[in-house]
Amino acid sequence: MTAHTARDKWQSIKRGFAGRCPACGEGRIFHAYLKVSDACPACGEELSHHRADDAPPYFTIFIVGHVVGAGILFVEERDYFWPLWLHSLVWPALTIALSLWLLPRVKGALIGLQWALRMHGFDKAEAAPATLPPQTAPSPP
Repeated sequence: MTAHTARDKWQSIKRGFAGRCPACGEGRIFHAYLKVSDACPACGEELSHHRADDAPPYFTIFIVGHVVGAGILFVEERDYFWPLWLHSLVWPALTIALSLWLLPRVKGALIGLQWALRMHGFDKAEAAPATLPPQTAPSPP
């Protein structure tokens, strides 16, 4: 077992949310909208280990649903009497805009968290492979 230096979880989450490398904070995680770069262009940290999978859309839907749902309830409870056509324009547009804005940020934050927790191969850069000495069979008496 090798001892690892602690990685700051909140700093790497914030860097990932900003779209920056969780290790150095300089390079960009994404080379396209949601395409993660194989390695950081600034420090060379390998980023291809990430396994964000379905978590970013799940958390994005969760956050956007609560924000938009709270907005709908707020408008309806305040008796602003929006016409139906205005509801049908505002809420879907807000849902789409928030989802598209938030999805890469949530994915970056999850990649930053995985890096900080050394999940899915992010520990290989610092850790040397631990090898056990070969086992020998006991000699007969």
